[in-house]
Amino acid sequence: MEKFRSLIKGLKLPTRDDVVQAIGSFSKKERILFIFLFLVLSVSTLVLINKVNNQFLEDVPASGGSINEGIIGTPRFINPVLALSDADRDMTALVYSGLMRKNETGELVPDLAEKLTVSKDGLIYTFTLKDNFFQDNQKVTVDDIIYTINKIKHPTIKSPKKLNWEGVTVSKVDNKTVQFILKQAYASFLDNTTVGILPAHLWKDIPVDQFSFIDLNTTGAIGSGPYKITQIKKDSSGIPVYVELKAFNKFALGKPYIETLSMKFYANEKDLIDALSSGDIDQVSVIGPEKAEELKAKGYRVETATLPRIFALFFNQNQSAVFTDKNVVKAFETAINKDEIINKVLHGYGKTIDSPVPKTLIDYTGLPYLAKDSKSKDDAAPVTDNISLSKKILQDDGWKAGEDGVLVKQTKTKAGKKVILRLEFSLATGDASELKDIADLIKKDLESIGAKVEVKIFEIGSLNQDVIRPRKYDALLFGQIVNSGADLFAFWHSSQRNDPGLNIASYTNTKADKILEATLGNIDKKDRIEKYTEFEDEIKKDMPAIFIYSPDFIYVVAKNLNGLIINKITNQSDRFNLVYKWYRETDRVWKIFNR
Repeated sequence: MEKFRSLIKGLKLPTRDDVVQAIGSFSKKERILFIFLFLVLSVSTLVLINKVNNQFLEDVPASGGSINEGIIGTPRFINPVLALSDADRDMTALVYSGLMRKNETGELVPDLAEKLTVSKDGLIYTFTLKDNFFQDNQKVTVDDIIYTINKIKHPTIKSPKKLNWEGVTVSKVDNKTVQFILKQAYASFLDNTTVGILPAHLWKDIPVDQFSFIDLNTTGAIGSGPYKITQIKKDSSGIPVYVELKAFNKFALGKPYIETLSMKFYANEKDLIDALSSGDIDQVSVIGPEKAEELKAKGYRVETATLPRIFALFFNQNQSAVFTDKNVVKAFETAINKDEIINKVLHGYGKTIDSPVPKTLIDYTGLPYLAKDSKSKDDAAPVTDNISLSKKILQDDGWKAGEDGVLVKQTKTKAGKKVILRLEFSLATGDASELKDIADLIKKDLESIGAKVEVKIFEIGSLNQDVIRPRKYDALLFGQIVNSGADLFAFWHSSQRNDPGLNIASYTNTKADKILEATLGNIDKKDRIEKYTEFEDEIKKDMPAIFIYSPDFIYVVAKNLNGLIINKITNQSDRFNLVYKWYRETDRVWKIFNR
């Protein structure tokens, strides 16, 4: 061992002069070979070091960058109490935050809240607040929450959210704890607590008759959300055309990565698409399927999500006796080519359905989809077979062709009087181009089996006031937004069949009523799945409507935008639920430091 130590001690590294002398002793060929081998060794070492380094590195979101997004319409109320239009709701979602917020799976998680407890009977919800701040650096307090809810409930203000809070009492437990007491438990109450909170210190002295008219609704909007308004530009008429927002560094869930959001407002789809094509904006939403397909073909990034909107053909049996015959409805459903509607009108941006319960609603509650999936294009029967089958259903039911080719059927009234039914009715719908095209396709399909259909187109305001509310239609092609069991109750419970109720099929079924009433309660998931299944069974037996499709939300986004998740959204403004996680810039860090 001593000899080895002596040997090591005697060894020493060559000096610079030793190396130069050694290289100088090489021949020309040896010198070239040495340089070549040295270069190979150097490059190999660098490559190896880089590969080893990359094994331990990963990309992580970094702060910075900007997004320019275009919106159709102009915000009037950047205020969670008053927001009415899509533009209102979009801006409100960016500026304000609530006690709860939907996450990437569609579940509700704390936002301003730190903790939530719910009583066993589902009647008392108690929230404890985090240390949150408004964008003017004032603390968010329990008083702000109570103020906001009371203003929503105030009859003079007429908030569109007022119905959500009827029968709910809000009270202060202490400086960090607020409590909501419900008269009756219902499963979707927590959805209400996503509403943005107003800063009471700015609003408390505003008279209710002035609530809708002050600058705090637009230029002075202050919330606790992910983005703060820093600049608003208006045209010569005083209408906002551009809003600049900056990331709020005290946002409860963390400062957003994207530093600046610029929201620009346009009058129509054409102006919006022109701005996108010119590069004035990076992103657009709420565009038609045809335009989306054109943009996709040009290389734009198009993201989609199926919305909980149920478009159906609703029948008014009180207006047209032909729809009391379930065989007629069965024949109609067989004849209507839903795939053709999806492909020709929606250009693939939608899903065929056969249930009033949307898939997104079931997914949101954590349940598997109850309704049977529509057949794939490969499995679906040919259209000609469907038409033949529809004709046979009607023929077996006693319908025969009249002199003009329209089917007729002899039947009896309840009083025993013989009457002749004629397979003729009107179909009312709105003046949106897609609805008009879908109505024409339905007319074509139904007339091919012997019906006579008159399509009536109405401006949306007139459709609501003059047709739907007084129930003056034979059949109605219309859409329903179904976000919760409460919506199903509103659309299908018999108590809602007359104006101002929303049961536009005038559906009456005592068993279905009891099922819908049960779904409103704070029942567990297993019970809820059973109730939804039972409700679907009742609807399928009674056939008060033909369910046709759920449309896709279409979002054209910047190609290098990361962190976007929209598959669980229930409305347009939900695309901003996770806006604080969006990013365009990245850093490379060692994995051990990103845990």
